[in-house]
Amino acid sequence: MTKPIIECQGLTHIYKNTVVAVDNLNLKVLPGEVVGIIGQNGSGKTTLVKHFNGLLKPTKGKVLIDGRDTTTMKIQELAKTVGYVFQNPNQQLFAKTVESELEFGPRNIGCSEEEVIERREHAIEFFGLENIRLSHPYRIGFPLRKLVGMASIYTMKPKIYIVDEPTTGQDHITTKRVNNLINKLRDEGATIICVAHDMILLADIAQRMIVMKDSKIILDGKMKEVFLNFETIKSTHITPPQVTEVSRVLLQNKKIGKDDLCLTIPEMTTLLKKKIK
Repeated sequence: MTKPIIECQGLTHIYKNTVVAVDNLNLKVLPGEVVGIIGQNGSGKTTLVKHFNGLLKPTKGKVLIDGRDTTTMKIQELAKTVGYVFQNPNQQLFAKTVESELEFGPRNIGCSEEEVIERREHAIEFFGLENIRLSHPYRIGFPLRKLVGMASIYTMKPKIYIVDEPTTGQDHITTKRVNNLINKLRDEGATIICVAHDMILLADIAQRMIVMKDSKIILDGKMKEVFLNFETIKSTHITPPQVTEVSRVLLQNKKIGKDDLCLTIPEMTTLLKKKIK
């Protein structure tokens, strides 16, 4: 039986002894899973994932990362296993060049200079950053800055990536690059936790969806299973992808079955071709 790489046991987090942000939550994530976490602002999403890299410690309960209790580990130690890509790269980037930014992480965790350079070059190639490698991170556009933020985490080769709203502030082209990069990280065997309001992104990358409301998990399952819970999704004020809404109407009118619910445009195109035939 595969052991979870992330496990929460009765996790509770209370801010200032009054605000319950996460309430008695149990969760297991297996190695290599791509998990989307959705919910309204204030539902507890960010509080939950900040426990995975040690930015927050449980008020009650436990969080185990790769079998180890986070309360016994420093943030610097957890950084070798868990990489956190911030929603706003301005909170993450500080070096004078993109190259220096990519070198900082592996150097800080004790890699040799030869390994630092090797990881930097691999990240530049992986993320397509060759043309801006000598640029100051704050003199490139916001979409590229977010890619540099992801690349700076990639150089540390964590087993787990926490990606917070990766497509916020992105244009269409860079959004597609982010989708492709997350899929490439998955193909390399990484575990990815993506906190997002972008349902189109999650439909494209996630295998599993966790829905939070009022500090609790109210749904947890495969993407289609979650979106078939129409009333529960509606109660969270989350809007599924338009193509899913269209297929939901077809389902309600008994034009298609539950297995035909579509998450992406290619799925809908295939379904319509089949129905036309």
